[in-house]
Amino acid sequence: MNNVRLRANRWFGMVAMLLLALHAGADTSNDVAQLDELFPKSTMQIATPDARLHNFNIWVADNEWRRARGLMFVKEMPANNGMLFIYPQPFRASMWMKNTFISLDMLFVAADGKVMQVVANTTPQSLKTIESTDEVVAVIELNAGTAQRLRIAKGARVMHAAFQPRSK
Repeated sequence: MNNVRLRANRWFGMVAMLLLALHAGADTSNDVAQLDELFPKSTMQIATPDARLHNFNIWVADNEWRRARGLMFVKEMPANNGMLFIYPQPFRASMWMKNTFISLDMLFVAADGKVMQVVANTTPQSLKTIESTDEVVAVIELNAGTAQRLRIAKGARVMHAAFQPRSK
């Protein structure tokens, strides 16, 4: 029974994605408003190894459908915005850029908020898989060049309710 329900949910999700893709292709003039309708909004901070704190407005991809949609069809994103993909358990994440029109920096983040890996300047619309080298519970997508400009590197700390510090 659960298998049937899972298949039905995936089918409905794919139909919704198709309808959304058709709608997005017809009107991409207001990407931020569209993202605001589809995703919960939040804020986060990233502390870099050079002791600086950077603030971001983010959209949260917190379920299968939202993670599948991500920033596809977005042609423009404000400089201090991004998307936080949250997963239910640690795993080696993989992403791609299909139907993503802007280049991105991807930060792969552990459960305690530590940035484990940065993949900078991804190629728009590429089908190449971008994989984490470690198990992570989140991926953050920022405009390409943001990581270098703000010196966000492996070891940076992300502050958001999705991350819990490791107990010693």
